[in-house]
Amino acid sequence: MLIPASVLIALLLDQWWGEPKRWHPLVGFGCVANWLETRLNRPTPAWGQRLSGIAAVMLLLVPISSLVYLFVHAFAAAWVVAILFLYLAVGAKSLTEHATHVSTALDQGDLAQARLRVSYLVSRQTDTMNPNDIAKASIESVLENGSDALFGAVFWFLVAGAPGVVFYRLSNTLDAMWGYKTPRFKQFGWAAAKLDDVLNWIPARLTALTYALCGHSQTALSCWRQQSASWESQNAGPVIAAGAGALALELGGAAQYHGQIKFRPRLGQGKTPTGDDIQRSIRLLQQGEWVWVVCIFIMAGGWHLAWLT
Repeated sequence: MLIPASVLIALLLDQWWGEPKRWHPLVGFGCVANWLETRLNRPTPAWGQRLSGIAAVMLLLVPISSLVYLFVHAFAAAWVVAILFLYLAVGAKSLTEHATHVSTALDQGDLAQARLRVSYLVSRQTDTMNPNDIAKASIESVLENGSDALFGAVFWFLVAGAPGVVFYRLSNTLDAMWGYKTPRFKQFGWAAAKLDDVLNWIPARLTALTYALCGHSQTALSCWRQQSASWESQNAGPVIAAGAGALALELGGAAQYHGQIKFRPRLGQGKTPTGDDIQRSIRLLQQGEWVWVVCIFIMAGGWHLAWLT
C-alpha cells in the first residue's frame, strides 16, 4: 500500500504547504528552458525549427528524468523521495488560491484587481474583460489546469513513479511555454505540444469522467460526447465540456488572444458563469481529488487481495 499512501501524503502536503514560495524547481526549469530556446530557436526553414524543437525537448527532459530515476534509487527510503517529487509536481492548492483571489475581487466589485488576478491564470488578454468573462476564464482555467497540475501528475506517478511524474510535468511546462501557434513557436514548439498531447490523452479523459461523477453526471457526459470534438485541443475539449456540464454552466465563446478575437465553440449547458461559480469549480476539483484517493486505495486493496489469493 506504499503507492496509495505516497499519493495521499503528497496531496496532503500540497494542501498544507502549497507550492514552495522560493526556489521552485519548475521555475528554475523554466529559466533553463528559456535560455536554451533563445539559442536553438533560429529563423530557419520549418523543418529546421521542428528539429531544433525536438532537440530542445530531448535535451531538457531525458537527462533530468534519468537523474531523478538514479536519485530515487540511490536511497533506501525511495518512497520518501518519490513523495517529495510528486508533491512538487502537484499544483492544486496554488491553482485554487489564484482562482479564489479572482472570486474575491469580483465579490468586492474590484474589476481592475479581478482582471489582474485572472491574468495569472490565462494567456488571453484580460484588460477589457467584464465580470462574466473573468468568471468564465477562471473556471475554464481551474477545469483545464486541474487535469494538468493534479490528475495528470497523479496518473503518471501511478504509471511510472517519480521519473514519470517529473517527465510529465516538465513536458507540460514546455508546452505551456512553447506550445503557441505564433510565428516564433509554431514550428519550434511543435514537439513540445505533440508530446504533451500524447501524455495527456488518458489523464484528460479520466479527468472528464471525474468531473462527471462529481457534478451533474448526465449533463456532463452528454456535453462531453456531443461538444468536445469541436474544441481545438483534443484533450482540453473533453475536460472543459464535461466540467462545464457538471457545473451546469456554459463556457467557451469569444476570447482575445495576442490582440485578435478568437471565436471558440460553446461548451457545457446552463447559465452564464458569475463570480460565485468560481468557488463551485474549485469544489468540483477538490471533490475529484478525493475521489481519486479513494479509488486508488480501493484498487490497491483489490490488487493486494487478488495477489494473496
